[in-house]
Amino acid sequence: MKFLSAPLLLAGLTLAACDTKTATTGEAATSAATVEKADTAATDPAAAETSGTKAIAADEANATPAPDPKTIPASSAGNAAAILARPQVPILCYHQIRDWTARDSKGAKDYIIPVAQFKAQIKMLADSGYHTISPDQLYAYMTTGAKLPSKPIMLTFDDTDLDQFTVARPTLEQYGYKAMYFVMTVSLGRPNYMTKAMVKQLSDEGNVIGSHTWDHHNVKKYQGKDWETQIDKPTKTLEEITGKKIVYFAYPFGLWNPQAFPELKKRGFVAAFSLAEKRDQNDPMFTIRRIIASGYWSPKTLRNNIVQSF
Repeated sequence: MKFLSAPLLLAGLTLAACDTKTATTGEAATSAATVEKADTAATDPAAAETSGTKAIAADEANATPAPDPKTIPASSAGNAAAILARPQVPILCYHQIRDWTARDSKGAKDYIIPVAQFKAQIKMLADSGYHTISPDQLYAYMTTGAKLPSKPIMLTFDDTDLDQFTVARPTLEQYGYKAMYFVMTVSLGRPNYMTKAMVKQLSDEGNVIGSHTWDHHNVKKYQGKDWETQIDKPTKTLEEITGKKIVYFAYPFGLWNPQAFPELKKRGFVAAFSLAEKRDQNDPMFTIRRIIASGYWSPKTLRNNIVQSF
């Protein structure tokens, strides 16, 4: 299989490329424009909210650690009907956090959150009483029904962009929030991307690092040694960086097929994250849904999308 050269790959990734879908109603796609229209017509609830940032930060700091997924019986994870019956936890997916430029296309702006917009979105989550949860907490909830904090939400960041460390990290710290970072290892140490030391720091500070392949190659097209190149080697690299077992995976472009599930499982992954597509009815743990937090969305629009999508 022929891989893109690193310069060409990284140039393409500046448009961020996880998927074109940004939100769903239930598990069917709906447009941001539709939600924006409904949002504009809605009464502004901001006056009814109190600033909950200090309370949220205290709650996050005192959160009970989640059980290690290895301690949960495999039979629980295999009970697809029970998993599908539980309400989905909102999971947001972010990419680049920077101000738009004249070079950014209309489509790319879905994946690029202006800095002030990102900070406003995170403040809205805290003021609305949302508590971030870890993937271990999510896993325990999905497989056993374990209790979660009130208004749980999971924040995820894809593709290893530098601004996830320089902008997202200190913003989340203001609220005691933690996140999941899905790292693409080909970009580590390159301009505008995180270094290995930054990834380790995120892990040491209580965030969770997940695998996102070597160079963002579509899982549906893997053949031959692709599993070794795209999954085995990058995952080993991340384990060496963090000193921790990597057990969570995010599909590039959000694209998956059932043939990938056994390959991921035999490599020690316990769950995998897609995007807005409907979950696999036989293996929902390997098609956990997320929505892309669009650069076009105001905090109110994001809140509406969270409610309507999950």
